[in-house]
Amino acid sequence: MFSTEELKGIYLLADLNEQMLEKFLPFFQSLQFNEGDIIFEEGEKAENLYCLKRGKILLEVEISEMITISLGSIKPGYSFGWSALLPGSFHTTYAVCAEPCEVLAIPGDKFLDLLEGDRDMGYRIMKFVSVTLKGRLEKRTGQFLKVMSKHPDIQRLLGL
Repeated sequence: MFSTEELKGIYLLADLNEQMLEKFLPFFQSLQFNEGDIIFEEGEKAENLYCLKRGKILLEVEISEMITISLGSIKPGYSFGWSALLPGSFHTTYAVCAEPCEVLAIPGDKFLDLLEGDRDMGYRIMKFVSVTLKGRLEKRTGQFLKVMSKHPDIQRLLGL
């Protein structure tokens, strides 16, 4: 069993008060992984939202049998597997442990039920999710534009 103090260490839940955090306690499960373990795979049904308590997770996409791209890393306190918050969704990356990890997992449907049952709590969390996803989208857009600007065909079109 966890304490609300431990849940406060998760950025996604950091804006919640003690009573709100207590609602989550029965649904979180602690999972232990070793370096190299895969938590979920691209294309797998997204059922759980994950919060990293200890370790480091890499989010990767395999673009061919020989090429895997790391899209980012998850550090303690951060959440991943957010596709579980969209019913019927599938993971778009692999989540691979870069070192031994302790992960807190909560079924996405239970998480959403809790947010639905307490609209103030739901607003606080979804506000955090929106800001975080906006930042990630801006970062990925910047990366994409940087790569595209260096593409030989684009450079030729631009007269560079």
